[in-house]
Amino acid sequence: MTEQIYSLGEETEQIEFKKSTGELKEAVISMAAILNKHQSGKLYFGVKNDGTVIGQEINDTTLRTISQAIGNHLRPAIYPNIKKEHYGERTVVLVEFSGTQQPYLAHNIPRIRVADEDLVMEQPMYEEMLRKRDSITYSWEGQKSKYAITDIDQTAFKSYLKKAKKVGRISFENEEPLEVMTKLGLADNEHLLNAGAALFVNCGINELQMAKFASDERLTFTDIRRFTGSILDLADKAVQYIIDAMDWRVEFDGSLERKEIPEIPVDAAREAVINAFAHRLIESGQSVEVAIYRSFMEIYSPGKFPDGVMPEMFIREIRKPIRRNPLITRTLYYSKDMESFATGLKRIQDACDETGCKVEYYGDEYGFTVRFYRHCGEGWGTDMGANGTHGTQNGTHSDTSYEEQILNLVRMNNKITRKQMAKTLSISPRTVQRVINSMDNLIYIGSGKGGHWEIKN
Repeated sequence: MTEQIYSLGEETEQIEFKKSTGELKEAVISMAAILNKHQSGKLYFGVKNDGTVIGQEINDTTLRTISQAIGNHLRPAIYPNIKKEHYGERTVVLVEFSGTQQPYLAHNIPRIRVADEDLVMEQPMYEEMLRKRDSITYSWEGQKSKYAITDIDQTAFKSYLKKAKKVGRISFENEEPLEVMTKLGLADNEHLLNAGAALFVNCGINELQMAKFASDERLTFTDIRRFTGSILDLADKAVQYIIDAMDWRVEFDGSLERKEIPEIPVDAAREAVINAFAHRLIESGQSVEVAIYRSFMEIYSPGKFPDGVMPEMFIREIRKPIRRNPLITRTLYYSKDMESFATGLKRIQDACDETGCKVEYYGDEYGFTVRFYRHCGEGWGTDMGANGTHGTQNGTHSDTSYEEQILNLVRMNNKITRKQMAKTLSISPRTVQRVINSMDNLIYIGSGKGGHWEIKN
């Protein structure tokens, strides 16, 4: 008896066929591309490109393996429906998926569906999707909170209003909290939006953790503190904690007053702190952290750095801002607590370059860290020890720093060229090649333009 042959038709912009789970990586890429174009789709394992059902061997771990691949390599996270379907004697796996948090990335690269192809997304389209996703209408900060106008911390509110008027960025005649919050777009009648509560209410929305450690590892701490409160209050606490923890040297310039020089520029530290609060993923519930080590200080903000871009791009280039919390950043702009136009990292870098303080930027899938190295500037001497913990002077990067940045570039685009790396990092191609030659965990597979980079665990 001849077995009946089943066909599921042709691939479309919302339907993708894979012969087997041996094409899991390609499957996740197709899912991201379909989500970015249509917000939903279907993917079959056990079906040829022409729609012919050939079946897939399925055991107890098959569906779990598919789920784990999607969970590990597709961001933001989605929760697809994965099930078996039978066509005669042949069994296939159907993955039904949907999501509205565009842009989606597969293996750290955004793609878009065009016919039955998955093309790398152009940067302008990617940035436009980010802005749409973070729009005030749908974001966490634009939603109504459980706090009322009467819950506002009057001390923080009056201090903010005084500062904003002094710098000339607002000129409200009526200083009643309801009137001001409404004009700032932070209130809905008597209720504060989440952004207003985060800025002006001493509540648990914001948390700050600070600690000092005896060495350069998180083994023994000599001090640890935790606070909740408004953004403005906690930012002041964090900056003061850093100032108190810093070493200061005295410089005499011939005048009657001595000049005290901090090991880390205070303005740079303040900029890093206010950015950590303003740009963090507030709804994650994680704390902003200040950690003081023997050789460096770190300021951590929950919420990963925008995918597809690197911190150095905002330092070396003029770029459009990508705001996670536009209501909060706009309000802090009025008081000049922070500036607009994506210049925060550049101001940090400029202040550190001017004083010779080494600064680095680290990002992972959970958050973003600014690290200031201690005792690096002019007058403090060079490296503190033979192990090179502090790196070089004048804000320059060590090869170790460039290694991590190159790995991040490869994670975003495994076909990136050495020339493109050099341009992004503002270094010479020769320096890029020297760093790559010293890396044991990065290899180039193939030759010429047809090859690609692979990162070894």
